[in-house]
Amino acid sequence: MTARSEPSLADRVTGCLVGAAVGDALGGPVEGYAPEQIAERHGGRVQGIVGPWNGDDWRTARPIAPYHKGDGHVTDDTLMTHALVRVYAAVRDHLDAYAVADHLVPDLMTTPRWIPELEADALPLHRIFLAEKWLVARLHYGHVDPREAGAGNIVNCGAAMYMAPVGLVNAADPRAAYAEALDIAGAHQSSYGREAAGVFAAAVAAACTPGATAESVVDACLSLAKDGTRAAIEAVAEVAARHRDFESALAPVRAAVAPFDTVGPDYRAPSLGARRPSRLHSIEELPVALGMLLVGGSDYRRTVLGSVNYGRDCDSIATMSGALVGALHGEAAVPGDWARRVARASRLDLRAPAAALTEVAREIFARDAGRRRAHEAAFAVLTATAPAGAER
Repeated sequence: MTARSEPSLADRVTGCLVGAAVGDALGGPVEGYAPEQIAERHGGRVQGIVGPWNGDDWRTARPIAPYHKGDGHVTDDTLMTHALVRVYAAVRDHLDAYAVADHLVPDLMTTPRWIPELEADALPLHRIFLAEKWLVARLHYGHVDPREAGAGNIVNCGAAMYMAPVGLVNAADPRAAYAEALDIAGAHQSSYGREAAGVFAAAVAAACTPGATAESVVDACLSLAKDGTRAAIEAVAEVAARHRDFESALAPVRAAVAPFDTVGPDYRAPSLGARRPSRLHSIEELPVALGMLLVGGSDYRRTVLGSVNYGRDCDSIATMSGALVGALHGEAAVPGDWARRVARASRLDLRAPAAALTEVAREIFARDAGRRRAHEAAFAVLTATAPAGAER
């Protein structure tokens, strides 16, 4: 048997970021709908890039307007992911909540960029959702301590959806990725929203480990996740392990995560307790993304199409699952025709952020190695020194 060829760091970073963007673009046009509605609208399950839900009326049709979702356009998931890459490129070291205040917020507020869903150059602030606008309100206008700014925000997947770069910078070190993402996400989220950000970053880091599998990624998540997030991943993984086809898995996976999801059965009419802090609950997106990774056997098409056809917040689910497959197997795992079409439609170079982040990840690793050697040398001196009075 031929030994498995392991993707390089650069290949995994590229696969992860491209895979996330393509999943985002595939899920965008059917976000917010149930699997049955998606199948009815498209004459069956979505099998690739599709157009806007409301066709040519996308500019005015509620509740989607004024965003052109579909036709290969990425959404705010990818915009935020690329913004975090730019923060790493500026800082060139590990990040914390203060980096969000000092770099991410100004980036969102001051630099116009092409926004695919608006088909215009605009400030990213004008596209991001209310849970992300919170960053600007709290950090720029409110001058809140960045480590505490996430408290009070709606608890959702807003922070988790763009944490893939944290996992890539900490490639093969899930525990470090988890800790760094928790620190960063403190500026944005609290409770299980912040926890999900840490666990997703850990999942990406675990996926970069040589020899990693879908199962080992889930195991790494379970070793770190706390409270409702851990319970939700465990419940979904147990169900997902019994399926190898997303069609049969859609309803069982939703049933498994439902007790932990606060939004409720009608995604567009959330329950009264939706998105409130809790130690018992979890965001829906991360456990489902991990479940679809298991169902799809970490094959990109099967994994991401399962995520897309699940509906609900499926652009974020497909962003996460697409990132994980890309981190596991490299860029070749992502269908090239989809990647090229998304890049062209979104007017984005999907590979440039990966090249920048790979360079930064190497620099950070070199710094970490130097810091570890300095610590080891200092600790060796401490432990080699005889206790006072031990020798007379």
